[in-house]
Amino acid sequence: MPLGFYIIMAAQFFSALADNALLIVAIALLRDMSAPAEYEPLLKLFFTVSYVALAAFVGAFADSMPKWRVMLISNTIKIGGCLMLFLGVHPLFAYAVIGLGAAAYSPAKYGILTEYLPHRLLVVANGWIEGLTVGAIILGTVMGGILIRNDVSAWLLSLHLPLVHSAFEAGVLAIGTLYLIAAGFNLYVPDTGVDHKPLKNNPLYLIHDFNHCLKLLWRDKLGQISLAVTTLFWGAGATLQFIVIKWAEHNLGLSLSQASMLQGVVAIGVALGAVLAARFITLRRSVQVIPLGIAMGLVVLVMIGVTDSRVAMVLMVIVGGLAGFFVVPMNALLQHRGHILMGAGHSIAVQNFNENLSILMMTGTYAVLIMLGLSINTVIVLFGLFVAISMYLVRLRHQANQREHDAVSLLEDHPH
Repeated sequence: MPLGFYIIMAAQFFSALADNALLIVAIALLRDMSAPAEYEPLLKLFFTVSYVALAAFVGAFADSMPKWRVMLISNTIKIGGCLMLFLGVHPLFAYAVIGLGAAAYSPAKYGILTEYLPHRLLVVANGWIEGLTVGAIILGTVMGGILIRNDVSAWLLSLHLPLVHSAFEAGVLAIGTLYLIAAGFNLYVPDTGVDHKPLKNNPLYLIHDFNHCLKLLWRDKLGQISLAVTTLFWGAGATLQFIVIKWAEHNLGLSLSQASMLQGVVAIGVALGAVLAARFITLRRSVQVIPLGIAMGLVVLVMIGVTDSRVAMVLMVIVGGLAGFFVVPMNALLQHRGHILMGAGHSIAVQNFNENLSILMMTGTYAVLIMLGLSINTVIVLFGLFVAISMYLVRLRHQANQREHDAVSLLEDHPH
C-alpha cells in the first residue's frame, strides 16, 4: 500500500477514536443529569439523523472537491460540536452537530479509497480501514470508560487546565485534542488527481440525482444484496452497543465504565474477523459470507443465559468475529458496484443513507421497547431473531438473483 493510504487511515483512526470516547462520556453526562433511560439510545439517533437528512447533498459535496479538503472541513464541524458540549449545550444537540460532521466526512474517507486504489485491492483496503476503525472503537470506548472514572477525573482536575472547572470538561477537552490531531493528518491526505464535479446550486437537482443513484444501486443484482447486508449490519451494530451496556449492568452487575470495556471486547472480535476476511475472501467470494450473518443473530441469543464475565467476554469476541468477517467483503463489493455505477462519493452517500436510516429505525425501536418496560433479555431475543431471519431472507433473494443471471462470475477472484 502507498504511504497516502496510511495517512488516510491515521486521520480516520483519530476521528473515530474521539467519536466513540465521546459517546461514553455523553452517556455518563446524561446519567449525571438524571435524564430518562431512553435518552441514551437517542444519542445515536441524533448523531445519525444528519446522515439520512443530508444524504442527497453530502455525496455531491464529497465529489465536488479534493477529498482531503472535504475531510478537513468535516472534522472542523466535529470540533465545533465538541466545543458546544464543553460550553454546556445539551448532549443530544451537541452530539447531533458532531454527527453532521461525520455525515460529511464519511463519503470522503471511503470514496477516496476507490479513487486512490485499484478495485482489486478494495477488500484488503477495507479490511485495513475497518480493522483500524474497530481498533478506534475499542480504544475509544475504553478511553471513554476511563475518563468517567472518579480517580481519573480527580487526576485531570489536579492538572488545573485552563477553562476547566469540572471532570467532565477535562474529559471533553482531551477528546477535542484527538479531533485536532485528525485534522492535522487531513492536511497530508494525498490529492488523487481525479476530476471533480462542480457542486450544483439547485437542491431539487441534487435530490433528484440522489434518488436516481438510490434506485440504481437497489436495482443492481449485486448492489442490492451487499447494500441490504451492510444496512442491516450497521443498524444491528449500533443497537447492540446499547444492548451490551444494559445487559452487562443487568446480567453481569457491571458499571457503565466496566460495560464500556465489554463493548471494546466486541470490537476486538470485529477486528479479528475483518483481518481474516481481508486475508482469505476475494471479491468473487464475498457473497458466500452471508450465512455468517445468520449465525451472528443466533449466537446473540446465547447472551440471555450468560451471567459470568469471563464467558461473556468469549461470547462477545465470537459475535464480533462473525460480524467483522461478513461485513468487510460485503462493504468492498458494495463500494465496487457503486464506483462503477455512479462514482465514489454518490455511492457512499447512498450507502450511508440506507445504513443510517437502519440505525435510526433500530435504535428508535430499542428506545421504545425500553420505554415500554421490556426486560433486556426479551429485547435480546427479539433482536437476535430479527437479525437471523433478515439475513436468511437476503440469502434467499441472492440465490433467486443468481438463478436469473450469474453476476458473481464477472467479479475478480485474485487471492490477496
